[in-house]
Amino acid sequence: MNDEIITLDYGSGGKKTSKLIETMVLPAMDNPYLSELGDGAVLPGSEQLVFSTDSFVVNPLFFPGADIGKLAVCGTVNDIAMCGGEAKFLSCSLIIEEGLEQAVLEKVLSSMSAAAEKAGVKIVTGDTKVVERGRGDGLYINTAGIGFLRHPGLSRNAMRPGDTVILSGTAGDHGIAVMLARNGIAEGDGPRSDCAALGGLCRVIWETGADIRILRDPTRGGVATTLNEFVEGTKLGIELEENAIPVRPEVHAACSLLGLDALYCANEGKLLCVAAPEDAGRVLDAMHETEEGKNAAVIGKVTEAFPGRVILKTAFGGSRILQKLSGAQLPRIC
Repeated sequence: MNDEIITLDYGSGGKKTSKLIETMVLPAMDNPYLSELGDGAVLPGSEQLVFSTDSFVVNPLFFPGADIGKLAVCGTVNDIAMCGGEAKFLSCSLIIEEGLEQAVLEKVLSSMSAAAEKAGVKIVTGDTKVVERGRGDGLYINTAGIGFLRHPGLSRNAMRPGDTVILSGTAGDHGIAVMLARNGIAEGDGPRSDCAALGGLCRVIWETGADIRILRDPTRGGVATTLNEFVEGTKLGIELEENAIPVRPEVHAACSLLGLDALYCANEGKLLCVAAPEDAGRVLDAMHETEEGKNAAVIGKVTEAFPGRVILKTAFGGSRILQKLSGAQLPRIC
């Protein structure tokens, strides 16, 4: 990588992001907690902690369904929830560009406060920096979160052949909403971000007593990239049924117009759940009783037939390989 520069592709959540982490970040900072490469790290102590951090550079700052403030809170809360943790406290660091209107900042902070209250977390520390005009794109936010581990053992290593893959709702909502807003065509009844905190949905899942192998929210790179991360380098594969994957009609229409695939567009309020097959029915029923999981669906299964691959059985009776996102399909969506 010595002859290369960092491009937007490296922030896509796909192949370039993986390359950056594997060839630069891990060699420089490698330790047993970081090498798990989860949404957060489970740390030792008298009561195990879950710790996560994320930075938000979404453009534009406001988009249908959410804004950078709500996104920052929900994104970090969700990372902790996907580790089997219960988020308790957040930090908030603001990098503000000179010239940002105070009314804009007030609106973002109000949104963060409301999202934190709804998620049951407190913002307890932070930092503020201001950079010169033209150096900060308005506002960037970094949030770190900490909570307690409630459900240990979540890992792709826990998956078994025959396990059921569940998506908690419609694919691609957030990425398409941001893309349309960025291009000035987000209005009326068009796509809206699904940005939401998923701690409550996770609690409902755990209350079923089901054997859950792994949870993950399909953010950058979407459902397809996240599922590839589950099976790459393993002896297992995942087989999906295209007709079973819920996609909103307006998202499907926008993807067709823009030449995009909803399975590679980000969600910020959905989760992927791999569950033991005998438990999948009651997990799905429990999800359907919640606002966040009302459109949940079984979308596929874990298999030994395609080691390290995600295969989509298409609506036309064929099959195609879903690889990790290559390039920057939707940059700056979180």
